[in-house]
Amino acid sequence: MSQRILFIGLGNMGHPMAHNLLKAGHAVVVHDLDPTRAEDLLKAGATWADSIAEGMQSVDVILSSLPGPVQVEAVMLGAQGVCEHLRPGMVLIDTSTSSVDLAKTLDRAARAKGANYLEAPITNAIDGAREGRLSIFVGGDQAVYEACTSIFEPLGKHIFHLGPVGTAATVKLLTNLLWFVSAATIAEALMLGVKAGVPLETVWAALKVSAGNSWVVEHDVPSIFAGHYDPSFTLALCVKDLELVNRIAQQSGIDLFMGQHALSRFKEAMHQYGPQAAELNVARLVEEQVGLLLRPPHGMPIEAKTHGT
Repeated sequence: MSQRILFIGLGNMGHPMAHNLLKAGHAVVVHDLDPTRAEDLLKAGATWADSIAEGMQSVDVILSSLPGPVQVEAVMLGAQGVCEHLRPGMVLIDTSTSSVDLAKTLDRAARAKGANYLEAPITNAIDGAREGRLSIFVGGDQAVYEACTSIFEPLGKHIFHLGPVGTAATVKLLTNLLWFVSAATIAEALMLGVKAGVPLETVWAALKVSAGNSWVVEHDVPSIFAGHYDPSFTLALCVKDLELVNRIAQQSGIDLFMGQHALSRFKEAMHQYGPQAAELNVARLVEEQVGLLLRPPHGMPIEAKTHGT
């Protein structure tokens, strides 16, 4: 069943998600701080809204994809934000990686207006968003979730209803915990292979068919080899997510030793290279400490590096 949707946030993840909703036959209104991000979506049939209030006039569902809790709170709860314009029966779905506390706050705010709220954080990176094979973690009322399956299906390959609001934020953040701990470690493993004289392509091939295989091994190692360190995700976002998952652990009475160590390592990388630097600059720390770049076949001394590497 097609739905009338306002999509807020047309960044790296939101833009391809909005496109897939259009392809699935939904009527999509789009809004972003940067109107240029919507140009190709408008050509594909989307409608532009100059404001949240304008966009909410003709839709039943609001879907958002925002960088983190600060932006989510501003867009949802700020002056002229989404919750101010909610009508009874509307559904608010936030796909951002946010906090458990904020998700529960949004649920209460929606209910106060007679509307419904689902938290639906996503994973599987830009490729997954583009190809409609995201994994989507949903928290909220079961009946509301079931009524929104026609929205989730064009976006994701694996869709989980996990329970009440708060459960999805927790699961999304624990998946990022594993991601970032692995990302903070992968350069150390690669460097050990280099120092042993094994070609990097061979080290990588061995990792992919071992018990040490992971998303980072499969997806992120090529970004290290290429030297761009995956600019689709920033160090600031890594630090934000690690702070959120460590906060959840503290509230549960758990100390995340590896989570705290990973947070420290990513903060070091962010201090060194800047908040907007690509996530895998955490591997660059190892390269610079050892004095070798991780490039096939064996790495090369940093002092020998040439333009663009």
